[in-house]
Amino acid sequence: MNDARQAPTDAVARQVERRIEDPGTRLLNGIVAQLGGEASAAAVYGDPIERGGVTVIPVARIGFGFGGGGGKEDGAGNRRDGSGGGGGASAVPVGYIEIRDGEAVFKPIRTPAKEIVIPLALITGMTVVRIVATAMKRRKKR
Repeated sequence: MNDARQAPTDAVARQVERRIEDPGTRLLNGIVAQLGGEASAAAVYGDPIERGGVTVIPVARIGFGFGGGGGKEDGAGNRRDGSGGGGGASAVPVGYIEIRDGEAVFKPIRTPAKEIVIPLALITGMTVVRIVATAMKRRKKR
């Protein structure tokens, strides 16, 4: 490779090395590695439980999120340092797989609060809209 091409490649390599060494980048890499280690089939499907010829495999919905920041200079070109980051994960049980007599069936876990609250909120909202619409019609007639 000639020297004209080598110089930009070396500059890019130095920039990459500086970013890898940056505390914010190290923090984010650590968060991603930690969350990635938790993202597996075992985190979604728990250990099977077998009793009386029936096998039950718990199923969960897993969610991950992370973010971070960093900085090197302020607006005046003064050198400043900074970094930050965070992450989290959640697991919500959604059901289980039941294996009985060689047949597997997914059985969802019902959440009674959701099954009651959502329809009740819809009915309440529709009632409020109807009351407001009726009041507006009466007001226009005056």
